[in-house]
Amino acid sequence: MRWLTLYARSRQVPATLVAALVTTFAVWALADPPDPHLAALSLVAAVAVLATGLSGQDPHLDRTAAIRWLPRRLAHVVLIAAVSAALLLVFTTDLAPVSFVLRDSAGLAGLTALAAAVFGGHHAWTLPLGWLAVALFIPRTDDVGTRVLTWMLQEPDTPVASWTAGVLAVVGTATYAVLRPRR
Repeated sequence: MRWLTLYARSRQVPATLVAALVTTFAVWALADPPDPHLAALSLVAAVAVLATGLSGQDPHLDRTAAIRWLPRRLAHVVLIAAVSAALLLVFTTDLAPVSFVLRDSAGLAGLTALAAAVFGGHHAWTLPLGWLAVALFIPRTDDVGTRVLTWMLQEPDTPVASWTAGVLAVVGTATYAVLRPRR
């Protein structure tokens, strides 16, 4: 278990958990009346904060470690999705449906992992936050392109949104796990 403690400390897990808790609580405190847009904002904030640990302090040290990184990277992304969803569901059950929270947390964690692989762990927050900023200002229409761009704000039973989140979760997580975070 010592390696798990060292891994968590090197990835700043205790500090990011506190920051994710504070951001989720702040959004929950402002959510009157409940709004799915605020649920998406809360998930983006929690995932962005938790993603700071997707890369270590020293990439050269990570590369020289004699451990298998792929399972650890996969577990890290899955835990980011699980913790961000759990934080939102613990604070409120009426902000958004459970299926909405689970879909968005999985898609956002994958999007964050993709950003870590492309831009580096310290910039992993950019894609989820940028995508939310764009999605908030796109006019609502029923065409597929709009539903893909606004997937994190769609109703839970929207197939295009579910497929988009699933593809982002799988592709982002696989890319991050195989290619590792960019320096």
